[in-house]
Amino acid sequence: MKLSIITINLNNCKGLEKTINSVISQQFTDYEFIVIDGGSSDGSLECIKEHQNHIHYWLSEPDKGIYNAMNKGIAQAKGDYCLFLNSGDWLVENVLSNDFGRDFVEDIIYGNSYLAYSNGTIEELKYPSLLSMRYFFSATIGHQCTFIKRTLLNTYGGYNEAFKIHSDYEFWIKAIIIGNCTVKHWPVFVSYYDMSGISSQPNEWSQKEHKAILSTYFSATILADYDYWKKREKEMEILMWYKRQSILYPFLVLFYKVVKNIRKLLKMSY
Repeated sequence: MKLSIITINLNNCKGLEKTINSVISQQFTDYEFIVIDGGSSDGSLECIKEHQNHIHYWLSEPDKGIYNAMNKGIAQAKGDYCLFLNSGDWLVENVLSNDFGRDFVEDIIYGNSYLAYSNGTIEELKYPSLLSMRYFFSATIGHQCTFIKRTLLNTYGGYNEAFKIHSDYEFWIKAIIIGNCTVKHWPVFVSYYDMSGISSQPNEWSQKEHKAILSTYFSATILADYDYWKKREKEMEILMWYKRQSILYPFLVLFYKVVKNIRKLLKMSY
C-alpha cells in the first residue's frame, strides 16, 4: 500500500466532513484512511459512522493532545508514506491521481499548500525547493502537504508528545537537519490548510515552544548567529526595496549624506 492518510479530530464535525469528502473523492485508490477522534460530542462520531465504508480504521476515545492522536494513527498505519490531514484541512481536487507517487523514493516528499482563512480568503504558500537550517530557523513546512515514510516516523518513535503545538516542527529538525534524511520538493499544491487551527495561531505559548525546540538541538551561540543574520537579511530586504523606488531612493541617499556631514561638523566643533 502506497499511502496512509491520517486524520485527527476533536469536536470539529463540519471540518471533518469536508476532510473526509476531499479524501474519498480522489481518483487514487492505493491508500488507507485512518480517523482518530478524541471523544467528540458534537456529532463527529455520527459523521465517521456515516462514512465508515470509506474509512479503513477509526477510533473515538479521549487522547492526550494533537500529537498523541497522530501517534495513534501512525501505530495503525500500513502505507509506505503517511499524510497527516487533520479535520478542517482538505485535499485539492484529484491531486492524488492514479499515477500518484510512482517516482517517490525519498524519506520526505513535501508539496505546496493553500492557506484557507475563515473569511473565505485563500492564499498560496509555496515552499522552497531546498530546505536548510537557515529556512527552518524562522519557518516550517506543513504536515498537511507532506508525505513521510512510515519507517522514518517509526525510527524516531513518532512525534514527541512533550511538545503540544509544534512537535511536527521538532520532527523536521530531527529528521531533515540533524538526521539528514532524503527530501524532495513536489511542486504541486496538495491541500488547503485551515488557518483556524491551534498551530497556525502565533501566541506566547507557540513562540515559547518554538524557542524550546531550537534550544534543545542547538547551542545558544549558534542560535545567536542565526538570529543576527536573520536581522541583517531583513535590513537588506528593506534596503533593496528602497533601491527599487526610483524617485524616493535618491532623496533618501541625499538625506543620509546630509545627516552624516552634520554629524562630522558637530564632532569637529567639539
